[in-house]
Amino acid sequence: MGILFDLFYTFFKIGLFTIGGGYAMIPLIEEEVVEIHTWLSLEEFMDVLAIAEMTPGPIAVNTATFVGYRLAKIPGALVGTLGVILPSLLIITIIAALFAQTNVAEIPRVKGAFLALRPAVIGLIASAVFKLGSKGIIDLRTGIITVIVFAIFTFSNIHPIYVLLLTGTLGALFFV
Repeated sequence: MGILFDLFYTFFKIGLFTIGGGYAMIPLIEEEVVEIHTWLSLEEFMDVLAIAEMTPGPIAVNTATFVGYRLAKIPGALVGTLGVILPSLLIITIIAALFAQTNVAEIPRVKGAFLALRPAVIGLIASAVFKLGSKGIIDLRTGIITVIVFAIFTFSNIHPIYVLLLTGTLGALFFV
């Protein structure tokens, strides 16, 4: 029963204290899963992120489900998933109720909080990019792939699924 509580509590905490969506959650998930609990190595975590990005659904939910399953099979997957989505469900329900009464976003202090949170979210995402990039770019080949994919996403409208399928296929064929 201890691991199930740890999974729920860990992912509930991540869901509760992360603003900015799945990518902003990555540093918090990595801190908890890799460094604090050592449930995964950094390399395994990076593989999980790749899988979580390619599968349908939010990256944080997919990651929580995978980690939970890895540690405690189906009960772990359910508990990890519930832990990460429950805070959002509770918070959005409260916000929706408040918005029904008044436009909360126009309250000066709320507006100020959101303005300050935007750059913080960008900082969290940049931190994840730097930390994971330093482990994921292991040689010239992976560096070139990173630059090409970055350019594709920045300067074109090609859907990410096609790029991921192509790079995964090329990796399976040529990185063996």
